[in-house]
Amino acid sequence: MQDQIIEDKQSTILKTGWRVFWHVFFWLAIVSLFIYLASTDSDFNTRELLIVFVLYPAINISLFYLNFLVYIPKFLNKKRYWAYALFIIVTIIVYGLAKYGIGLIFKDVVLTHMKGKTISFVSYFINTLFVSLIFVVLSTALKFTTDWFINERVQRDLENQRLSAELAFLKSQINPHFLFNSLNSIYSLAYQRSETTPEAILKLSEIMRYMLYECNDNRVDLSKELQYLHNYIDLQKIRFGNKAFIDFNVIGDVTNQQIVPLLLIAFIENAFKHGVANDVTSPIKLLINVDASKLHFYIQNKKHNHNRDAIGGIGLNNVQRRLNLLYPNKYTLNIRDEEDTYTCELSITL
Repeated sequence: MQDQIIEDKQSTILKTGWRVFWHVFFWLAIVSLFIYLASTDSDFNTRELLIVFVLYPAINISLFYLNFLVYIPKFLNKKRYWAYALFIIVTIIVYGLAKYGIGLIFKDVVLTHMKGKTISFVSYFINTLFVSLIFVVLSTALKFTTDWFINERVQRDLENQRLSAELAFLKSQINPHFLFNSLNSIYSLAYQRSETTPEAILKLSEIMRYMLYECNDNRVDLSKELQYLHNYIDLQKIRFGNKAFIDFNVIGDVTNQQIVPLLLIAFIENAFKHGVANDVTSPIKLLINVDASKLHFYIQNKKHNHNRDAIGGIGLNNVQRRLNLLYPNKYTLNIRDEEDTYTCELSITL
C-alpha cells in the first residue's frame, strides 16, 4: 500500500513537471520568435528588444497565469461569477496602470511614436486594456479546454472501471452457476452408482481448469472455447447415460480467431436444461460457422414443457448484458420461442 502511494506521488510529480516544461517551452518559443523577427529590423536595439519583447510579455504572461491558476479555480469554477468579473476588471485596470507607469520610465521606447510624438494616456490605456483582455480570454479558453479533456478522461476511466466491475460480476456469476448444475449431474450419477462417474469428474476437472486458468483474459482462442463446449457436451452425454443426442458441427477454419470466454455456453446449458435431449428423432442442433472475422452460432432444441427452472436462470440475461458491453454494435441475437422449438442465433464480429 505504501509503495503504491509513493508510486502515485512520483507519477503526479512527473506529470506536473512535464506540464510546467511544455508551458515554459511554449512561451519561450513565442517570445524568441518575436525577438528574432524584430532583431532583423535595424530600428530596434537590445534595450528596446528587452523592454518590448521580454518585460511586457512577462507582465502579460503573469496575468495569463493569475487568471488560469487563481481566479478561475477560486471564483469561476465555484460559480462565483460576479466576484470573478469584479476581480478581472480590477486586475485589468491595475495591470493597465502598471504598464503605463513602466511606460513612463521607458518613455522613449514605450510611449513615443516613430515620428517622435508621445502617446496619450487614454490611447495607451485603452490599447493595454485590450491586450490584457486577450490574455484573459486565452487563459480562460485554455483552462476550460484542459478541464474538459481531464473531465472526459476521468469519466472514461470511471466508466471503464464500472464496466470492468460489472463484467467481473457477470463472470463471477457464470462459474458458480455452471458448477452448481454440473455437481447436480455428477451427484445423480453417483447416487445411481454409475460407472461413468469418474469420467464425469474428469471432464468437470478439465472444464474447471479452463474456467480458472484460461479465462482470465478478455479474449481467448476460439479453438479453446470450442474445446470447452465439447467437454461440456460430453459431460452432459455422460449424465444422460449416452442417451443425449446433439448434432454438433463446426464449419470453417478455426485458426487464430479470439472470442470473449464463456459466452456461448449459456445457450447450450439452456438447451439441455429446458429442452428435450434424449429424443433421437429430435436432437439438439448446434452449428457454429466461422470465418476470419465472423462467427455465426445456431442452436435449436425441442421444448420440454414440463422442465422449468423454479429459481430462474441468469444465463441468457447474463450473455445479453456481456454482449452489449463487449460487442457493442458488433452482434445480432435472434431468439425464437415457438410452440415446440426454441431457437437461438447469434452472429458476432470477432
